[in-house]
Amino acid sequence: MKALNFEQNIIGEDEHYLAVNKPPFVSSLEDRHNPVNMLALARGYVPDAQLCHRLDKETSGILMIAKHPEAYRHLSIQLEKRQVFKVYHAIVDGIHAFDEDVVEMPLHTTTSGYVKINPYEGKPATTVFKTIEAFRHHTLLGCFPVTGRMHQIRVHASYLDAPIAGDAQYGGKPLFLSQYKRKFNLKKDEVEQAIIKRVALHARSFSFRSMDGEEQSWEAPYPKDFDVAVKQLRKFS
Repeated sequence: MKALNFEQNIIGEDEHYLAVNKPPFVSSLEDRHNPVNMLALARGYVPDAQLCHRLDKETSGILMIAKHPEAYRHLSIQLEKRQVFKVYHAIVDGIHAFDEDVVEMPLHTTTSGYVKINPYEGKPATTVFKTIEAFRHHTLLGCFPVTGRMHQIRVHASYLDAPIAGDAQYGGKPLFLSQYKRKFNLKKDEVEQAIIKRVALHARSFSFRSMDGEEQSWEAPYPKDFDVAVKQLRKFS
């Protein structure tokens, strides 16, 4: 992976917080397989930086970073009390007409890191889903997690028979242009590559109450791969 310019990914900043647009394939915290991670990069910019929450390695989008311990505590309390408003966008398999459909299914993380719906051992988890745009074989969804469990959106989307494209772990299929483009041809011995080579999930926005009591909201633009995928689906639908 080429060197990541942390400052180029900052989309909002004040004296207390940084809002960063995390690229896909970069870990939020230290990863034994890759020393490049958002926390280390943030501490190169602000020595006392702390991540207020995490994103999966493949998930792109907004990541909130506190610049000092008091700011971290302030936002952590809001997250714990579910007083923040997070929006994710996902490209999912199939055509769906969700209108603030609510999934309330408890989630349990196995020792292997796989997350399952489990009403007996699982912790409460709630996600709201709303259709933004439907294509020929896929749908762009707005996903609103009320709780913040590991892999929550991915598992709840799969529960609705709308697994996220590229999410093989929870039933999602690769997103290929050949599904849309007529007369799609490959050269001899060429293997078709997916339009987006990861779980098609992007943390779009994050709203909370800042330390001065004002409502604050930041939005993360789509990274190139997600933007190209949406535009291709739109073009050939």
